[in-house]
Amino acid sequence: MSPLPYPAFKPCPCGSRKKYAGCCAPCLSGETPAETPEALMRSRYAAYVLQDAAYLLATWHPCTRPAELRLGHTGWLGLTVRRTEGDTVSFTARYQEGGQRQSLRERSTFVQEGGRWLYLDGVEG
Repeated sequence: MSPLPYPAFKPCPCGSRKKYAGCCAPCLSGETPAETPEALMRSRYAAYVLQDAAYLLATWHPCTRPAELRLGHTGWLGLTVRRTEGDTVSFTARYQEGGQRQSLRERSTFVQEGGRWLYLDGVEG
């Protein structure tokens, strides 16, 4: 599935309060890799919003990456970063699925390889 278009002048879907062009767009386009674990986590959230499976797979560590990724009909409603500490980022992502509003609380771990941050895994909580 190809990513959904998103206007560069709009606020970034990651909730950073920056315009998309100056926030996650350079990461998603491949122009600039994420500089920190939090920046990668935010860009990956934006990729979920925009249904950019290719970016999600490219930023997933090979030892935990699924063979394919099917992005469903989840309506992403917002992201709150609760804490960033070293290579871990704790966040809450709000979404709507099947008419039900829900939230995902996760602590994600990232690793840096070859100068790039990659998503390794996450645990709920």
